[in-house]
Amino acid sequence: MSHPASRPDTRTLATVAHTAFFLLLGASVVRFLLRHPGEPRTPWIIALSITLALLYVLGPALGAAPTARRLLWLGLVVTTWMVLVVLAPSFAWCAVPLFFTALRTLPPRAAVVLVALLTTFVVIAQLQLAKSFDPNLLLAPPAVAALATAVFVHMERQARAQRTLIDDLIRTRRELAATERREGTLAERQRLSMEIHDTLAQNLSSQQMLLQAADRTWETDPATARAHVRTATGIAAHGLSEARRLVHDLAPPELADGAGLSDALRSLDAGPDIEVRFHLEGTPVPLPDRVQSALLRIAQGALANVREHSGARTAALTLSFLGDQVVLDIADDGHGFTAPRTDAAERGHGLPAMRARVRQLGGTLTIESTPGEGTVLSAAIPLEPAP
Repeated sequence: MSHPASRPDTRTLATVAHTAFFLLLGASVVRFLLRHPGEPRTPWIIALSITLALLYVLGPALGAAPTARRLLWLGLVVTTWMVLVVLAPSFAWCAVPLFFTALRTLPPRAAVVLVALLTTFVVIAQLQLAKSFDPNLLLAPPAVAALATAVFVHMERQARAQRTLIDDLIRTRRELAATERREGTLAERQRLSMEIHDTLAQNLSSQQMLLQAADRTWETDPATARAHVRTATGIAAHGLSEARRLVHDLAPPELADGAGLSDALRSLDAGPDIEVRFHLEGTPVPLPDRVQSALLRIAQGALANVREHSGARTAALTLSFLGDQVVLDIADDGHGFTAPRTDAAERGHGLPAMRARVRQLGGTLTIESTPGEGTVLSAAIPLEPAP
């Protein structure tokens, strides 16, 4: 979840407050110089005004969180402003942008106390300038401060409620997606179990019964025994055909209808904002279905990671046939990372699933990344069985 200070509406409000502060500070300096030319306190007023401006400029670099440095900075800004107000009451209205700074930095109760203190200084300064009692000067600053504080607190509460609602929606979506995946997995397992039971299991059961019957009658009735064996052979052939059909149904659809791995990789994409390029190196050789499926799934998972985490603009898929092994490289020009990626440290299921696929085929999966220079994922699978 992003910090409140990073939201666009808060940044806009901060920009307006900062601009107003420097306009009011500059106007106060000009007003003092025009109305009090040649006064002994003029150098102090100019020096304190420059100090206050420099201190205020340092504020955004310290962030909005109430850290020790941020609180020290706020104390210096308020103290400098108070000294200025004592020397020149016309600087009092610079307090209005400081209301916003206090409300952004401090907890609500502490911020209200500071706003009340600043308002008191504004009232005293305005009464000094007026040189006579004016109820409007006594009531207007507290009214402005109360209104600004109420509006800001209300906006913050609404923003907090909105962030909570968004977090709840995101969590609900994730839970719903996880539930749908589990239900889909259970449904697919049930479908496969029924397919296996109705085809392979039934065929194997029938073969067992026929072979047992043939064994019992082999000596007494060889013709019947041979008939049982021939029937079992036919059932085995039918079962083999059913097994191949199941394997074909489980294969990636991109490899269906005779499409090769190169064509399937060439057709992959990572979204509208990422350009995917495919390169083929070496002389292609026929690959087992398991190897083709594994490499295609690894490429799809890697491109999904590129789309979701890398911030890349381009990704390159390179399929290399190196004689004794086939290597698939997925490279991107994203921001990369520094932390080592291990099975224990990896989050999610993407990279562990890739490692498991490659490991089952006797291969290796390596990941190389440099901050600012992208990431390269390489899957190498031997073409000959490992000894």
